[in-house]
Amino acid sequence: STGALDLEKVPEKLTVIGGGVIGLELGSVWSRLGSEVTVVEFLDSIGGIGIDSEVAKQFMAILKKQGMQFKMKTKVTGVAKKGAKCTVSSEAAAGGSPESWDSDVVLVCVGRREFRDNLGLETVGVELEGKKVKVDHHYRTNIPSIYAIGDIVKGPMLAHKAEDEGCLVSEYLATGKEPHLDYNCVPSVVYTHPEVAWVGKTEEDLKKEGVAFKKGKYVFGANSRAKANQEDVGFVKVLSDKQTDKLLGVHIVNAIAGELIGEACIAIEYGAASEDIARVCHAHPTLSEALKGAAQMTAFGKAINSP
Repeated sequence: STGALDLEKVPEKLTVIGGGVIGLELGSVWSRLGSEVTVVEFLDSIGGIGIDSEVAKQFMAILKKQGMQFKMKTKVTGVAKKGAKCTVSSEAAAGGSPESWDSDVVLVCVGRREFRDNLGLETVGVELEGKKVKVDHHYRTNIPSIYAIGDIVKGPMLAHKAEDEGCLVSEYLATGKEPHLDYNCVPSVVYTHPEVAWVGKTEEDLKKEGVAFKKGKYVFGANSRAKANQEDVGFVKVLSDKQTDKLLGVHIVNAIAGELIGEACIAIEYGAASEDIARVCHAHPTLSEALKGAAQMTAFGKAINSP
């Protein structure tokens, strides 16, 4: 990602290897600046780990309309530099006829790793769990004077998660207050345009866990503020328990989805039902009304301003 931000000019043709969060964010930036962007993804969906499949499909459709191209279920077999250009070679992930094309710049965005370089963990004997540092519920390692937070411990590799862990550990060391962070309530955001944000469970998670659920969707095309802003693509999806109506997951596609997801984080953290959001008065006209509309669809099967 650092290299992608250091480019001195907008490449005419840009190939992004990897359709996860970072690949889509950088591809979206350069596409909007004028590059012809091709994203190559080994899997059959974009967005990486944790994204809801319905959201991923509609998200890709939006990016395609913006001009981004996708080669799905495809693996890159090689990149050869020829003068000022690169030739990218690929084939179907399941095997098939090879394909190649020229690109001015190739970005490799196939995942992140924990940064443990030069921490000296082995020297002092800090215990690992696979690639992660093993910690207890106080974020303490097996060495009593060493605590660990962030990407090197369990949980999502996100800056805001690491920040909260840092605050919790500091508070524990200063006051003895027991740290608690529910990773199910940590939001994820893809900073493209539009943004994609979610918190809690996906439909796939709930089906896998055997949880019966209700689903409500509300499109921003029915939201007056979104139409006035000319940002009416996308939707809000709310998932709740079929019996208790407890809020289980919220998924948003919108220009400021990352700002809107905060209300859902609070609701899930405090055990709200979809009906609770549906009955709370939201200011008009605001984009947050779309979350209320989706909650109404989940709780009651209809919304006041549904299309």
